[in-house]
Amino acid sequence: MTAIVSQQTFRTGLMIRAHRHRSLGCRSARSSVRTVAAAVRPNYFPGSTPPKHLDGTMPGDYGFDPLGLGEDKAALAWYQQAELMHARWAMLGVAGMAAPEIFGNPLVDGPLPNWADAPFYDGYIADANTLFVVQMFLMNWAEVRRWQDMKNPGSVHADPYDESRKCTGTDVGYPGGGLFNPMGMAKSAEEEKTLRTKEIANGRLAMVAAMGCFIQHDVTGTGPVANLKAHLADPAHATIFQNFQPLSF
Repeated sequence: MTAIVSQQTFRTGLMIRAHRHRSLGCRSARSSVRTVAAAVRPNYFPGSTPPKHLDGTMPGDYGFDPLGLGEDKAALAWYQQAELMHARWAMLGVAGMAAPEIFGNPLVDGPLPNWADAPFYDGYIADANTLFVVQMFLMNWAEVRRWQDMKNPGSVHADPYDESRKCTGTDVGYPGGGLFNPMGMAKSAEEEKTLRTKEIANGRLAMVAAMGCFIQHDVTGTGPVANLKAHLADPAHATIFQNFQPLSF
């Protein structure tokens, strides 16, 4: 009887030690996976720990939220869409600021005005008031549909004038389909993720560039291309330091 109890006790001890080894192995493996994931994921401040609500799934997520504004999921979704739309408008805006200075306009006589003077230009197909009203109606229609898609994703995927034409995208802000992806660039999920990251990265750069154009015109009274040409012609003197004027209080 004593021999049987001893054998059972020995076997139980072996099982406990084996279980402990497996547990330690699993913990070590999980720790290694977390370490590798943390090392692979890009971070705006290397070595820091990204907040929990930024898990790296959003395009351009580098763990930047020092004020914790995105801790609320509903607010984070709105912030993401706001940044995406501002980024897209900034890219169009910077192109619109530079294009008239670079190309001019072959359809009218003389050069196009500086971007800051464009609202007062009288060479458009209609007067400024008419264009403003038309823009308000068109933008209101587009923004209301975008708001409806945010509140109920997929609710406005069909063309209001042709039900057979529908967007193919499933994420808000990325409609997809022939109209929004005519060149078929996003052929796979991985490629689409890469393109989304590139878009938001370029959009963030464009927002900074737009702010630079605003400040440049306020200080020098000229456009971004004219400022660039002046700097290239005299890099040592045509800089921000020569044009910097401290605010007077």
